[in-house]
Amino acid sequence: MTAGTLFGLCAAALIGLGLFGLIVNPHPLRKILSFNVFGSGVFLLFGAIAHRGAAAGMGGDPVPQALLITGIVVAFSATALAVALLLRLFDQTGSVTLSSDVAAKAGNDTGAH
Repeated sequence: MTAGTLFGLCAAALIGLGLFGLIVNPHPLRKILSFNVFGSGVFLLFGAIAHRGAAAGMGGDPVPQALLITGIVVAFSATALAVALLLRLFDQTGSVTLSSDVAAKAGNDTGAH
């Protein structure tokens, strides 16, 4: 088993684990973490594909490396934004979910007085 194959299999496992977490977990913070695991798998797969092309005798292409670095930076900033929005939601509602029960409870509290 070559290094490229091993990285490809690890990337597929990370993508599968992230997709499973996105589907199964209803909690928003867990969805954010699952999305990050999914993205890490995609980055690893893209890196393994770029490495495989360079190992085949072709020269190392700097474009996949630049795309990976850019993707990692964008994923980090998107995660920071999502966590900031989740914290703001918690500050406003006291909950991190957007269920209809929270809206109904808020409507009953203002109408009862």
